[in-house]
Amino acid sequence: MTDKLSRRALLGSGAVALGAVAAPAVLRAQTLPEYEGEQNIRTAPRNVMGFRNHHWKDHFKSLRKGAILCDTYSRALHYWSEDESVYLVHPCSVPMSEEFTRRGYSEITLKRFEPTWIPTPSMRERDPSLPVRVEGADPRNPLGSRAMNLSWQYYRIHGIDNPAKIGRRASNGCFGMLNPHAENLYELVQVGTQVRVV
Repeated sequence: MTDKLSRRALLGSGAVALGAVAAPAVLRAQTLPEYEGEQNIRTAPRNVMGFRNHHWKDHFKSLRKGAILCDTYSRALHYWSEDESVYLVHPCSVPMSEEFTRRGYSEITLKRFEPTWIPTPSMRERDPSLPVRVEGADPRNPLGSRAMNLSWQYYRIHGIDNPAKIGRRASNGCFGMLNPHAENLYELVQVGTQVRVV
């Protein structure tokens, strides 16, 4: 009997301690800006960990030069190396609406180290207060530390200036990743790596 009580007491105190540790994270989460209204019923709110399983054969004919799948529903980026020795899944930000979403096949056309960000003409039209350009070393750069241009004009996979955007519909069409994830992917991909957006 005392053994059970002591275990319960221990578990209870552990839950209290865990709650105390988690409390600052919960408070921070409540103060994050709201980037989206969660209208897409196929997507879990702020879905960072609920990735869907994918197999490259369901999306690509081969793994020539590797392959990247950007899943707008689970808000995750999948990468397979050409020899299948590397498979990565990372949470990412996705386009903020269907208006900015382009689906289909593309490929990496350019890799940019510490890229300079220049807002697109439509971005500046919507928000004239945007800077004309932000240099690559600037921590406010929305492209983060690495960018990989797609064959579609203005579409990229890149690092991010604000980690709060990860797992949210927060971009003008690009897929943003935490900078360490973008840096790792940058080293693995090559010009010609296949990309599919679903």
